[in-house]
Amino acid sequence: MEKPLRIALTKGRLEKDTVELLERLGFDCTAVWEKGRRLILPVSDANLEVVLAKANDVITYVEHGVCDLGIVGKDTIIEMQGNFFELCDLGFGKCQFALAAKKGVDFYSGFGVKCIATKYPNVARHFFANKGMDVDIVKIEGSVELAPLLGLADGIVDIVETGVTLRENGLEVVEYVTPISARLIANTVSLKMRQTEIETLIQKIEEVGSK
Repeated sequence: MEKPLRIALTKGRLEKDTVELLERLGFDCTAVWEKGRRLILPVSDANLEVVLAKANDVITYVEHGVCDLGIVGKDTIIEMQGNFFELCDLGFGKCQFALAAKKGVDFYSGFGVKCIATKYPNVARHFFANKGMDVDIVKIEGSVELAPLLGLADGIVDIVETGVTLRENGLEVVEYVTPISARLIANTVSLKMRQTEIETLIQKIEEVGSK
């Protein structure tokens, strides 16, 4: 029997929706739900193997070919880029990148160089480059909302789902940057060598997505 088609899933925000999608495709995901501390899990009734990983690592594993497929947010794809194929939009995990600043402040006023705090420097740099704006970017690993409040930055570029965190910290959306959702990606070699399996999986996803 051919080795299982290995698919890396993003732990956390996208994990539950991804496993539910696999179940709608007709796969038995009992082992994934009951994973305990295991990170590599078989899908018993299909030639599939699930690998649970952080978002950035999903792309790394797919790009290097240790996983054939990956499910990861468009935010990570835009930020990391890389050598892989983006196959389809899975339609869940929807949110947006947004530029936010202190409530009531006209972010675009003045002529000085703005300072932007973000976990996603490539996304922010590309956004402002398209506007012809020169900005200083400070990479923040934790709560980026703190940066404007502490006077470190004029604004932030971050993922916004409901906007509650922004409002509770006296910030507001200045402008939406780009929509985000979960995407299916594939290793370039796997897409050639296991084309039939991958195309069959995509067809199933499209069928359940249309219901």
